[in-house]
Amino acid sequence: MVTIGKPEWFKRRKYGGWGIQPKTWQGWVYIVVFMIPFIVFNIFTIWDTKTRIIIAGIWILLLVIDVFDIMFRMKNDEREKIHEAIAERNALWGVIIVLIAGVFYDIVSSALDQKVYVNPFIVGALIVALSIKCISNIYLERKD
Repeated sequence: MVTIGKPEWFKRRKYGGWGIQPKTWQGWVYIVVFMIPFIVFNIFTIWDTKTRIIIAGIWILLLVIDVFDIMFRMKNDEREKIHEAIAERNALWGVIIVLIAGVFYDIVSSALDQKVYVNPFIVGALIVALSIKCISNIYLERKD
């Protein structure tokens, strides 16, 4: 696979979300090189909306694929891996709590309107999270 960015240009994003952030001037150039054509292409409305959406989608997909490749090739020591795992676990717990609160809110508010409705995407997210946890535990137990 041909990659554009190099892992040594970036560091793991610890405090502002997920992903990577530049650590060298090459990382900043990488971001500018990806952003300028995207911005210029969308500012000049020479092309119709459908064409601009398709090209923007392809450009973003290329960026996402390359960023994931960079992230997977980054070298982390054992301590960094443990810290990241704990942070991800804690973030997931926060998300699960909010999703469960959303389900209860849907149930209570729809029951007050004398109908029962729960957002299927919220329930789906909880089911997917539970499934991934179960599959991961089964895999890890069998791996040992």
